[in-house]
Amino acid sequence: MDEKLNDLYRDILMDHYKYPRGNKNLDNFDLENEGYNPACGDDIHLKIRLDGGKIDDISVDCIGCAISVASGSMLADIVRGKSLEEVIKIAKAVKAMLKGEKLSEDINLGDLEALKGVSKFPVRIKCALLSWTTIIDALEARQAGQKAEISRTE
Repeated sequence: MDEKLNDLYRDILMDHYKYPRGNKNLDNFDLENEGYNPACGDDIHLKIRLDGGKIDDISVDCIGCAISVASGSMLADIVRGKSLEEVIKIAKAVKAMLKGEKLSEDINLGDLEALKGVSKFPVRIKCALLSWTTIIDALEARQAGQKAEISRTE
């Protein structure tokens, strides 16, 4: 990856860390889930308000390292207005990208590609995955008519 692109990605991540999106109280919500990374202590609590089959609003309360907070902020930025199926597809693509797997060409992750550099640091992948695993678990549990369990990246 070229140095200017690395700098851009670092700037994007730092902006999300310093000014996390979705870090607010959401009183009226339809589902929630918590995630925890026992390896480093990252903790996330998601609250999601739905409007029909789409995400109307989301609250992301993340306590942890810069990568975990930035990843949760990026999640909050991208999911509003998207259908549950779209969000699951994006989240699974982010997981695949972080694990170094090839992505299908029909998905454009935009600024989420800034997380790609995390894959060079295997111990930090779990930090970046926490918010995505937590939302996938919440949405898949809802689709199955169940309540989500606390998500863990282990």
